[in-house]
Amino acid sequence: MRLSNDNASLVPRTDFDGPKLELDFPSLRIGVAEYDEGPTGCTVFHFVDGATCATDVRGGSPGTIGGHEWVSAICLAGGSLYGLEAASGVAAELFAARDYAVGWLDIATVSGAIVFDYGRRGNSIYPDKELGRAAVRTLRPGRFPLGARGAGRSATAGHGEGAEIAGQGGAYRESGPTKVLAFAVVNAYGVIVDRAGKTVRGRPTGPVPGRLARGAAPNTTLSLVVTNQRLDHLQLRSLGRQVHASMARAIQPFHARWDGDVNYAVSTQTVANPELDEVTLGELASEAMWDAILASCER
Repeated sequence: MRLSNDNASLVPRTDFDGPKLELDFPSLRIGVAEYDEGPTGCTVFHFVDGATCATDVRGGSPGTIGGHEWVSAICLAGGSLYGLEAASGVAAELFAARDYAVGWLDIATVSGAIVFDYGRRGNSIYPDKELGRAAVRTLRPGRFPLGARGAGRSATAGHGEGAEIAGQGGAYRESGPTKVLAFAVVNAYGVIVDRAGKTVRGRPTGPVPGRLARGAAPNTTLSLVVTNQRLDHLQLRSLGRQVHASMARAIQPFHARWDGDVNYAVSTQTVANPELDEVTLGELASEAMWDAILASCER
């Protein structure tokens, strides 16, 4: 019988060694949990006071839940569509933390997206509700594990025989009072390219006969931009589109039919910065996202 959540005794792992991004963004807390038996996992971004959010979906095979314009948390996970269950666990644990309050403003709004990470493993284990709850129980500020961790635990760059382990990456930029964080879970059909044009993860091999024709390739890149700058929803959507499009510099090719790329653009709406317009902010965030994609290769 194929190993799955229904016939395995799974214990969430929430402590990790290895490279990490240290960050100073007090209203953001991050939780990561994994099942080593997969290996697979989820990464949760919790906005303590809530935040506005715009979602940009591209590529031919996305898997999302929520899509809220006001979010308490965003959950990124492996496990293909089954991994969307982790977002329900995030909502359930936040519900408990709020003493099960059901007022209109008390409801935990959780959006989530998944990557197909079954390509390099021979089991059916996915990030479930309990793993999402475990990630919330370990939420903390100031730290984001890099590389093959959390939602990026079995993520790859490239496809077919050219696929190589990638993972999740993060980066930080600032301009005056404006802070920008970029996060990416890279599980792309394309390869990762640095600023010199060199391929640093994945090997171009051309299409894989048969499997890709049936649309079953394990690909998708999930990304998140977080800023404290006040933006209306139109500006936030514009920021997300600009950053998402810029990622084609770092992942080549990008937004393929077999990718389910999703970008979340989030603002905690805490500072005004009239010196930084939305397009220039987008440039700053786009450079941070390229750094985040490169950081997904950290080991």
